[in-house]
Amino acid sequence: MDISIVIPLFNEAESLPELVGWIERVMREHACAYEIIMVDDGSRDTSWKVIEELSQKNERIRSIRFRRNYGKSAALHCGFRKAQGDVVVTMDADLQDSPEEIPELYRMIREDGYDMVSGWKKIRHDSKITKNIPSKIYNATACIMTGVRLHDMNCGLKAYRNEVVKNIEVYGEMHRYIPVLAIKAGFTAIGEKVVTHRARKYGDSKFGWNRFVNGFLDLVSILFVARFGKKPMHLFGLLGTVMFIVGFIAAAGLGVQKLFLLHSGSKVNLLTNSPYFYLSLTTMILGTQLFLAGFLGEMISRNSAERNTYQIKEEK
Repeated sequence: MDISIVIPLFNEAESLPELVGWIERVMREHACAYEIIMVDDGSRDTSWKVIEELSQKNERIRSIRFRRNYGKSAALHCGFRKAQGDVVVTMDADLQDSPEEIPELYRMIREDGYDMVSGWKKIRHDSKITKNIPSKIYNATACIMTGVRLHDMNCGLKAYRNEVVKNIEVYGEMHRYIPVLAIKAGFTAIGEKVVTHRARKYGDSKFGWNRFVNGFLDLVSILFVARFGKKPMHLFGLLGTVMFIVGFIAAAGLGVQKLFLLHSGSKVNLLTNSPYFYLSLTTMILGTQLFLAGFLGEMISRNSAERNTYQIKEEK
C-alpha cells in the first residue's frame, strides 16, 4: 500500500463527507493505493454515524472510536499503530488542510529521501490575534529551544516514512513536537513544504488559549525527557552537588569568620542569629534532596524494562 491517511477528529460531522470525497478524487487522479484511518476522539455529534456511512461506501476507510475525548496525541498514536502504508500522512478533518498536497508529500518521502515532511502554512486564514501571532511566537520559541528549524512545527498536515511512526510514541499533547520526537529517535531527514491553508468552513476551532501554556510545558517536558530521561543523575546529581558545596562553603566561611573574631577578642554574635547561616543550611538541605532525587531516579531508570531502548537502522 502506498499511503495511509490518518485523520484525528472531534465533532466534525459536517466536513467529513466533503473531505473523504476530496481525498478519493485526488487519490484516483494519481493512481495511489491508499487507506483512510479516521479516529473519532469521543465526538459528541453525529461524526461516528457519518464515518459508518462513509465506510459502507468506501472499503478503504478504517475507523477507530474512543469512548471519550482523549486528545489529538492519543488519536494519532492509535492511527499510527494501525497504518499500513509505506508513507503515512496526517491531516485535520476541518477542511483547512488540502488533500491536493498529499501526492507531493508522498513524492518527497519516496524520491527525495526524507524521513518526514512537515507542512508550512505560510499564508494563514485565521484570526491574527488569536492564531497567527501566537503561532509565530510559539514556533520561534520551539525552534530556539529544540534546534529544529521548522516554520510551522504544529501544522497538522505532515508525511512520514512508515518506519518513523512505528518507532515514536505520541502521548499527552506531544503531537505538537512530533518532529522533535522523530529526531530524538534517529530520523534526522526532516523536510518542509509550503502548503495551502483554507479558512474553516464548518464548526468552530477546538483549541483555546490554554494550548500555548500547555505547549510550553510540553516543550520543557520533552526536552528534559530526551536529554535526561535515561540519566536523571546527570541533572539532579550535578545540581545537588553544586548546591551542597556552595552551602557548605558558605557555612564554613561563617564558622571561620566567627573563630577569627573570637581570636581577635571582638564581640561575637551567635551563628544562629545570622540569616546567612539559615541560607547556607537550606542550600545544603536542598542540594542533598536533589542529589537523592537523582540517585532514586537513576535506580528506577536502571531497573526499567525499557532501559535499553534503541532503534536499528540496518542489520546484515
